[in-house]
Amino acid sequence: MKRLMFVFPHPDDESFACGGTLAKCSEAGQETCLICVTSGCRGRSGPFALDSREALARHREQELAKAAHFLGITRLELYRYPDGGLAEVDPRELAGRLASAIVEWKPHVVVTFPPDGVTGHPDHIAVCRATGMAVEQAEQVLPPDDWPDLYFVSIPHYYDHCPDKGPAPAVPITGKVDITRYRDRKGEALRAHQSQVYSVNRAYPGVMEGDYGVIGCYEYYTLVRSGGRPVKPVAPENGIPVMEW
Repeated sequence: MKRLMFVFPHPDDESFACGGTLAKCSEAGQETCLICVTSGCRGRSGPFALDSREALARHREQELAKAAHFLGITRLELYRYPDGGLAEVDPRELAGRLASAIVEWKPHVVVTFPPDGVTGHPDHIAVCRATGMAVEQAEQVLPPDDWPDLYFVSIPHYYDHCPDKGPAPAVPITGKVDITRYRDRKGEALRAHQSQVYSVNRAYPGVMEGDYGVIGCYEYYTLVRSGGRPVKPVAPENGIPVMEW
Protein backbone atom coordinates (compact mmCIF):
# COMPACT_ATOMS: atom_id res chain seq x y z
CA MET A 1 0.00 0.00 0.00
CA LYS A 2 1.39 3.39 -0.99
CA ARG A 3 1.98 5.94 1.76
CA LEU A 4 2.18 9.70 1.25
CA MET A 5 3.33 12.27 3.83
CA PHE A 6 2.31 15.93 3.63
CA VAL A 7 4.19 18.50 5.74
CA PHE A 8 2.71 21.97 6.22
CA PRO A 9 3.06 24.72 8.84
CA HIS A 10 -0.57 25.69 9.52
CA PRO A 11 -4.03 24.19 9.77
CA ASP A 12 -5.78 24.85 6.42
CA ASP A 13 -2.57 24.66 4.31
CA GLU A 14 -3.42 21.04 3.52
CA SER A 15 -6.87 21.92 2.21
CA PHE A 16 -5.72 24.90 0.14
CA ALA A 17 -2.79 23.07 -1.43
CA CYS A 18 -3.63 19.38 -1.58
CA GLY A 19 -7.22 18.80 -0.45
CA GLY A 20 -8.31 17.12 -3.66
CA THR A 21 -5.17 15.00 -3.84
CA LEU A 22 -5.59 13.83 -0.25
CA ALA A 23 -9.21 12.84 -0.88
CA LYS A 24 -8.25 11.04 -4.09
CA CYS A 25 -5.48 9.10 -2.35
CA SER A 26 -7.88 8.08 0.41
CA GLU A 27 -10.44 6.73 -2.06
CA ALA A 28 -7.67 4.80 -3.84
CA GLY A 29 -6.84 3.03 -0.57
CA GLN A 30 -3.54 4.82 -0.04
CA GLU A 31 -2.40 5.90 3.42
CA THR A 32 -1.82 9.60 4.04
CA CYS A 33 0.00 11.29 6.90
CA LEU A 34 -0.35 15.02 7.56
CA ILE A 35 2.20 16.71 9.79
CA CYS A 36 1.03 20.18 10.86
CA VAL A 37 3.99 22.00 12.37
CA THR A 38 2.09 24.79 14.20
CA SER A 39 -1.47 25.15 15.48
CA GLY A 40 -2.03 28.52 13.83
CA CYS A 41 -2.46 30.50 17.04
CA ARG A 42 -1.54 33.81 15.35
CA GLY A 43 -4.11 33.49 12.59
CA ARG A 44 -7.48 35.20 12.40
CA SER A 45 -10.36 33.89 14.50
CA GLY A 46 -13.13 34.67 12.02
CA PRO A 47 -16.59 34.79 13.63
CA PHE A 48 -15.42 33.21 16.87
CA ALA A 49 -14.84 35.18 20.08
CA LEU A 50 -11.69 33.50 21.36
CA ASP A 51 -9.92 35.22 24.22
CA SER A 52 -6.38 33.89 23.85
CA ARG A 53 -3.92 32.43 21.39
CA GLU A 54 -4.15 29.13 23.24
CA ALA A 55 -7.90 29.04 22.68
CA LEU A 56 -7.44 29.83 19.00
CA ALA A 57 -4.82 27.09 18.68
CA ARG A 58 -7.15 24.47 20.17
CA HIS A 59 -10.00 25.71 17.99
CA ARG A 60 -7.93 25.50 14.84
CA GLU A 61 -6.76 22.01 15.77
CA GLN A 62 -10.43 20.97 16.00
CA GLU A 63 -11.08 22.49 12.58
CA LEU A 64 -8.07 20.63 11.20
CA ALA A 65 -9.35 17.34 12.61
CA LYS A 66 -12.69 17.95 10.88
CA ALA A 67 -10.96 18.76 7.58
CA ALA A 68 -8.80 15.63 7.95
CA HIS A 69 -11.97 13.58 8.31
CA PHE A 70 -13.40 14.97 5.06
CA LEU A 71 -10.11 14.26 3.28
CA GLY A 72 -9.71 10.75 4.66
CA ILE A 73 -6.31 11.46 6.20
CA THR A 74 -4.98 8.31 7.84
CA ARG A 75 -2.62 9.89 10.35
CA LEU A 76 -2.57 13.44 11.71
CA GLU A 77 0.38 14.71 13.74
CA LEU A 78 0.51 18.09 15.50
CA TYR A 79 3.96 19.42 16.36
CA ARG A 80 2.75 22.68 18.00
CA TYR A 81 5.76 24.85 17.20
CA PRO A 82 5.25 28.63 17.55
CA ASP A 83 3.06 30.02 14.79
CA GLY A 84 4.80 32.85 12.96
CA GLY A 85 8.13 31.90 14.52
CA LEU A 86 9.40 28.99 12.46
CA ALA A 87 12.08 31.13 10.87
CA GLU A 88 13.64 31.38 14.34
CA VAL A 89 13.45 27.63 15.03
CA ASP A 90 16.70 25.75 14.44
CA PRO A 91 16.02 24.03 11.10
CA ARG A 92 18.23 21.13 12.14
CA GLU A 93 16.00 20.44 15.13
CA LEU A 94 12.79 20.50 13.10
CA ALA A 95 14.43 18.51 10.31
CA GLY A 96 15.55 15.88 12.80
CA ARG A 97 12.02 15.45 14.10
CA LEU A 98 10.64 15.19 10.59
CA ALA A 99 13.38 12.75 9.59
CA SER A 100 12.43 10.51 12.50
CA ALA A 101 8.82 10.53 11.30
CA ILE A 102 9.94 9.60 7.78
CA VAL A 103 12.14 6.76 9.03
CA GLU A 104 9.35 5.43 11.24
CA TRP A 105 6.48 5.70 8.72
CA LYS A 106 8.44 5.08 5.50
CA PRO A 107 6.36 7.14 3.07
CA HIS A 108 6.85 6.61 -0.64
CA VAL A 109 6.21 10.32 -1.27
CA VAL A 110 6.79 13.46 0.82
CA VAL A 111 5.05 16.72 -0.14
CA THR A 112 5.64 20.23 1.17
CA PHE A 113 5.65 23.87 0.06
CA PRO A 114 8.20 25.14 -2.50
CA PRO A 115 11.04 27.51 -1.51
CA ASP A 116 8.85 30.59 -2.05
CA GLY A 117 6.19 29.14 0.22
CA VAL A 118 3.59 29.93 -2.49
CA THR A 119 2.72 33.15 -0.62
CA GLY A 120 6.16 34.13 0.67
CA HIS A 121 5.13 33.33 4.27
CA PRO A 122 8.28 32.78 6.40
CA ASP A 123 6.72 29.74 8.11
CA HIS A 124 6.03 28.14 4.73
CA ILE A 125 9.61 28.75 3.63
CA ALA A 126 11.05 27.38 6.88
CA VAL A 127 9.03 24.18 6.59
CA CYS A 128 10.17 23.71 3.00
CA ARG A 129 13.79 23.96 4.07
CA ALA A 130 13.41 21.64 7.07
CA THR A 131 11.49 19.03 5.07
CA GLY A 132 14.17 18.91 2.38
CA MET A 133 16.82 18.44 5.05
CA ALA A 134 14.69 15.75 6.70
CA VAL A 135 14.39 13.68 3.53
CA GLU A 136 18.16 13.76 3.08
CA GLN A 137 18.70 12.78 6.73
CA ALA A 138 16.24 9.90 6.42
CA GLU A 139 18.14 8.61 3.40
CA GLN A 140 21.17 8.14 5.64
CA VAL A 141 19.19 5.65 7.74
CA LEU A 142 16.73 3.98 5.38
CA PRO A 143 17.69 1.39 2.74
CA PRO A 144 17.52 2.75 -0.82
CA ASP A 145 14.25 0.95 -1.52
CA ASP A 146 12.61 3.07 1.20
CA TRP A 147 13.87 6.47 0.06
CA PRO A 148 10.88 8.72 -0.61
CA ASP A 149 10.38 11.02 -3.56
CA LEU A 150 10.11 14.68 -2.57
CA TYR A 151 7.59 16.97 -4.24
CA PHE A 152 6.80 20.64 -3.87
CA VAL A 153 3.17 21.70 -4.20
CA SER A 154 2.17 24.86 -6.04
CA ILE A 155 -1.11 26.80 -6.12
CA PRO A 156 -0.78 28.77 -9.37
CA HIS A 157 -4.30 30.19 -9.15
CA TYR A 158 -4.12 31.24 -5.49
CA TYR A 159 -4.12 34.95 -6.34
CA ASP A 160 -6.66 34.85 -9.16
CA HIS A 161 -9.33 36.50 -7.02
CA CYS A 162 -7.03 38.58 -4.81
CA PRO A 163 -6.14 42.25 -5.28
CA ASP A 164 -2.50 41.50 -4.43
CA LYS A 165 0.00 39.14 -6.04
CA GLY A 166 2.40 36.56 -4.68
CA PRO A 167 6.10 36.00 -5.33
CA ALA A 168 7.31 34.75 -8.68
CA PRO A 169 7.20 30.92 -8.83
CA ALA A 170 10.30 29.40 -7.30
CA VAL A 171 10.22 26.24 -9.42
CA PRO A 172 8.43 25.15 -12.59
CA ILE A 173 5.46 22.82 -12.19
CA THR A 174 6.17 19.36 -13.61
CA GLY A 175 2.93 17.48 -12.97
CA LYS A 176 -0.72 17.87 -12.00
CA VAL A 177 -3.25 15.62 -10.27
CA ASP A 178 -6.79 15.49 -11.65
CA ILE A 179 -9.10 16.21 -8.70
CA THR A 180 -12.29 16.76 -10.72
CA ARG A 181 -14.21 14.12 -8.73
CA TYR A 182 -12.89 15.44 -5.42
CA ARG A 183 -13.61 19.15 -5.66
CA ASP A 184 -16.57 18.78 -3.27
CA ARG A 185 -14.37 17.03 -0.71
CA LYS A 186 -11.79 19.81 -1.01
CA GLY A 187 -14.58 22.35 -0.60
CA GLU A 188 -15.91 20.65 2.52
CA ALA A 189 -12.40 20.56 3.99
CA LEU A 190 -11.93 24.27 3.30
CA ARG A 191 -15.30 25.01 4.93
CA ALA A 192 -14.15 23.12 8.02
CA HIS A 193 -11.68 25.96 8.63
CA GLN A 194 -14.41 28.43 9.62
CA SER A 195 -12.02 30.64 11.59
CA GLN A 196 -10.12 31.25 8.34
CA VAL A 197 -13.11 32.54 6.41
CA TYR A 198 -11.16 35.63 5.30
CA SER A 199 -8.39 33.57 3.69
CA VAL A 200 -10.77 31.09 2.11
CA ASN A 201 -12.90 33.88 0.66
CA ARG A 202 -9.84 35.57 -0.85
CA ALA A 203 -8.66 32.49 -2.74
CA TYR A 204 -11.95 30.61 -3.21
CA PRO A 205 -14.87 33.04 -3.11
CA GLY A 206 -18.18 31.25 -2.65
CA VAL A 207 -16.77 28.12 -1.06
CA MET A 208 -17.79 29.09 2.47
CA GLU A 209 -21.37 29.37 1.19
CA GLY A 210 -21.18 25.90 -0.36
CA ASP A 211 -20.44 26.92 -3.96
CA TYR A 212 -17.43 24.91 -5.11
CA GLY A 213 -17.40 26.10 -8.72
CA VAL A 214 -14.29 28.21 -8.17
CA ILE A 215 -12.21 25.16 -7.19
CA GLY A 216 -10.12 24.03 -10.15
CA CYS A 217 -9.87 20.50 -11.50
CA TYR A 218 -6.14 20.08 -10.86
CA GLU A 219 -3.56 20.39 -8.09
CA TYR A 220 0.04 21.03 -9.09
CA TYR A 221 3.38 19.51 -8.10
CA THR A 222 7.09 19.53 -8.82
CA LEU A 223 9.34 16.51 -8.31
CA VAL A 224 12.61 17.77 -6.79
CA ARG A 225 14.26 14.67 -5.35
CA SER A 226 14.12 10.97 -6.23
CA GLY A 227 16.34 7.96 -5.63
CA GLY A 228 18.47 9.92 -3.20
CA ARG A 229 19.39 12.56 -5.77
CA PRO A 230 18.11 16.06 -6.52
CA VAL A 231 15.97 16.40 -9.64
CA LYS A 232 16.30 19.61 -11.62
CA PRO A 233 12.74 20.57 -12.56
CA VAL A 234 12.17 21.55 -16.17
CA ALA A 235 8.94 23.12 -17.38
CA PRO A 236 7.17 20.73 -19.78
CA GLU A 237 7.11 21.95 -23.39
CA ASN A 238 3.69 20.57 -24.29
CA GLY A 239 1.60 21.34 -21.25
CA ILE A 240 1.71 19.99 -17.71
CA PRO A 241 1.23 16.21 -17.72
CA VAL A 242 -1.35 14.53 -15.50
CA MET A 243 0.30 12.39 -12.83
CA GLU A 244 -0.83 9.57 -10.56
CA TRP A 245 0.49 8.48 -7.21
